[in-house]
Amino acid sequence: MLEDTDPMVQKGYGWLLKVASADHPDEVFAFLKAHADRMPRTTFRYALEKMPEEQRQEAMRW
Repeated sequence: MLEDTDPMVQKGYGWLLKVASADHPDEVFAFLKAHADRMPRTTFRYALEKMPEEQRQEAMRW
């Protein structure tokens, strides 16, 4: 799904990452860092919504 072009799929797994980041922020952050270059921007932004501000700001610099 990482490179799926369907916007609903992108939003769906972005939402999943956002929810997972509430309990596992470091794991989700590491996943985003490892795949940021291949991940659609929509998904990336959804995933970052609930991240701590410091991590969100760092991720936006990638």
